[in-house]
Amino acid sequence: MNIKMRLTIMSFLQFFVWGAWLITVGNYWFGTKQWSGEQFGAIFSTLGLSSILMPAITGIIADKWINAEKLYGVLHILGGLALLYIPQVDNPTAFYWVIFAAMLCYMPTISLSNSVAYNILKNNEFDVVKVFPPIRVWGTVGFIAAMWLTNLTGNKASVNMFYISAFAAFALGFYSFSLPKCPPQKLISQEASLIEKLGLNAFKLFGTYKMALFFIFSMFLGGALQLTNMYGDVYLSEFAKIPEYADSFVVKYSTIIMSISQISETLFILAIPFFLKRFGIKQVMLISMFAWVLRFGLFAYGNPIDGLWMIIVSCIVYGMAFDFFNISGSLFVETTTDSSIRSSAQGLFMMMSNGFGAFFGGLLSGVVIDEFFTHDGVRDWQNIWLSFAAYALVIAVLFAIFFKHKHDPKAVENIAH
Repeated sequence: MNIKMRLTIMSFLQFFVWGAWLITVGNYWFGTKQWSGEQFGAIFSTLGLSSILMPAITGIIADKWINAEKLYGVLHILGGLALLYIPQVDNPTAFYWVIFAAMLCYMPTISLSNSVAYNILKNNEFDVVKVFPPIRVWGTVGFIAAMWLTNLTGNKASVNMFYISAFAAFALGFYSFSLPKCPPQKLISQEASLIEKLGLNAFKLFGTYKMALFFIFSMFLGGALQLTNMYGDVYLSEFAKIPEYADSFVVKYSTIIMSISQISETLFILAIPFFLKRFGIKQVMLISMFAWVLRFGLFAYGNPIDGLWMIIVSCIVYGMAFDFFNISGSLFVETTTDSSIRSSAQGLFMMMSNGFGAFFGGLLSGVVIDEFFTHDGVRDWQNIWLSFAAYALVIAVLFAIFFKHKHDPKAVENIAH
């Protein structure tokens, strides 16, 4: 089997493991277990907390002591064991700690999978810029395939989603041991401080007003990035409580409807170069923020019959909202930071958006929904989505007013090439 095919399988399984439960866990939590929304928010905060704690640590281990592909395999096997145990858990507190253990193992594998792929492609003299994107797209395909499998097998609210994920994690873990060796690069200087080794030296960028503002806005918008992953499938499934929608396609195949969001991601990635060249980084980030307003607003007024178009358009808009922010934000860091701390600055961007942002977004959304929008066990979904839309709108307006950045087509073009 050739190298590109082997890495394609790795990428497919990497996100299949996540897609088997991430979008549907809300149905299991609220529908099967009937636990509270406040506690559910804490479950998704484990993604952010794990993204803060683990990638830098595992990066150091892979750089200094253990082959990256072996560390990658071990983490997936350990994460699979945690997922395998979840069906035995019968209270929300224990569920939190087990899913946290699974995420401590899983979240660093996202960056490790990139490192492994880059290393293997370079060692085999492939053009990484040209060859890697088509390989990575299969990760999104894997995520979608897992969502469809979970839904079509009738497991979008059952413990079987965790078994599906666990067995995929085991398969990937053992498979990774067969990949070409990625020995430690030992690029970190022995004299480097712990701060430098952990990539925390980029925090000095907070001393610059413009960069501090960018990272703060990244954190606040990061709080919205996982909200529809957390609640979208539950929202669509709970239309079953309304008689006229109970037997609708949307209720039966809610996870497949939600997968339109992931399909949209793959398409909007292709549009990013045009938008960046035409509008510039700040405008593309603003487009992303207003796309989040539209994403939530359309959900607020959609329904499975005459409002189905709103739900579908909302899922399509998700690709723009998610991709435009992450990629334009990454390019902003790339074009405005010194090369000596650029990698650390990229790590800081991810830490603020997908780490601290996702952590606080997960926790606070659960509290807000439980406290203000749940009455006698019934969730007021329209006002939940409208409150999220208002949150995104406030961030967008403040960002437009306070964040100053001049469009430089040449800088964007240089990065693209």
